[in-house]
Amino acid sequence: MSQRTWSRMCSATALFAALAAPPAVADKQYGPGVTDTEIKIGNTMPYSGPVSAVGTLGRTIAAYWNKVNDDGGINGRRINFISLDDGYSPPKTVEQVRKLIEQEQVAFLGGPLGSPTNAAIQKYMNAKKVPQLFLISKASKWNDPEHYPWSMSLTWGPSFRGEGRIHAKYLLSAHPGAKVAVLYQNDDAGKELLQGLREGYGDKAGTAIVSEASFEVADPSVDSQIVTLKGSGADALVIYSVTPKACAQAIRKAFDLGWRPMRLLSSSCPQIETILKPAGLERSTGLIALLALKQVTVETQNADPAVAQYVTFMRKYYPEGKLDELYNIYGYTLAQAIEEVLRRAGDNLTRENIMQQAASLKGLELPMLLPGITINTSPNDYATIKEAYMSRFDGTRWVIFGERLQAP
Repeated sequence: MSQRTWSRMCSATALFAALAAPPAVADKQYGPGVTDTEIKIGNTMPYSGPVSAVGTLGRTIAAYWNKVNDDGGINGRRINFISLDDGYSPPKTVEQVRKLIEQEQVAFLGGPLGSPTNAAIQKYMNAKKVPQLFLISKASKWNDPEHYPWSMSLTWGPSFRGEGRIHAKYLLSAHPGAKVAVLYQNDDAGKELLQGLREGYGDKAGTAIVSEASFEVADPSVDSQIVTLKGSGADALVIYSVTPKACAQAIRKAFDLGWRPMRLLSSSCPQIETILKPAGLERSTGLIALLALKQVTVETQNADPAVAQYVTFMRKYYPEGKLDELYNIYGYTLAQAIEEVLRRAGDNLTRENIMQQAASLKGLELPMLLPGITINTSPNDYATIKEAYMSRFDGTRWVIFGERLQAP
């Protein structure tokens, strides 16, 4: 064989090898906020202001990323989680998000909290084509991939509207002749819950719902609203608050007035530490609410490895956090969902692919979701969790009853 022939063969072999095995560097596709060693995630949370108790949720998410980093990060990249206080004020949210996107150059927002606060930045995020990923709200408006493909919430059960419909279905079954009074938060969340309740009652809504009273998040008290609702003669009270203070005040005031209606609580408010204990456990006994997340009790710690693992995490990474606080359990679950999306994205960490992975979740099981509840998304359906269980507070813990429910 001539030297020239041998050289040609070697060159051809080298070229074929190069084409067959593209270099790893060429496979990596990064958007803003991503390097070989880091993924930068932005977040806004009310660490101050009227709903500052919910700030524990952001602290849990931050603690989870500390755990992930200690375990080697995600595909070798550490998470740089930048969470800024917005005080649950939409104008402040806009200011903080602009800082995160334009100055900090985060890859995306992960778990920003609140219906009104997220609504204030929705158009901006979509115009910038930055994922507003697993934002914290159950409003139906977030399931609109046609108009807002960069905004997706991670719910803790059916949407607010779906939850209201389930409440109506339950009341019609368990208490068909009930006269219903509704306390609702005067924003998108409270109004949508009320809308779902009315839709669930259908033609009977006009006679079944005998009184409604609204409140603002900044109101110092809802006592006067509860007095008015009691005066309606209602024998069922639905509390549609998504912030802790009003929930606790409503539970306490109704009980102290000697009013003993059947009570349904928004799924945003079954927090034992933040709401039920301040309201009084005796006063809270008998409350009914939808749940999609597991609880932490002595029994579940011993019987459920997922709960035991969560407790181990909390004791190491967020020891000051309450183990049985649903905000913390939800924050832990939300961070795990983001982690799953990023792991699936691999080395293609463009904003487009991150959103594509989030919109392609099928039957995703996360450890602290109740049995049978999974996360499912598609490019045409951003409603992440659609099911939950009815539960009743027995003075110590929430007790599940009935089958798994999906909004009618």
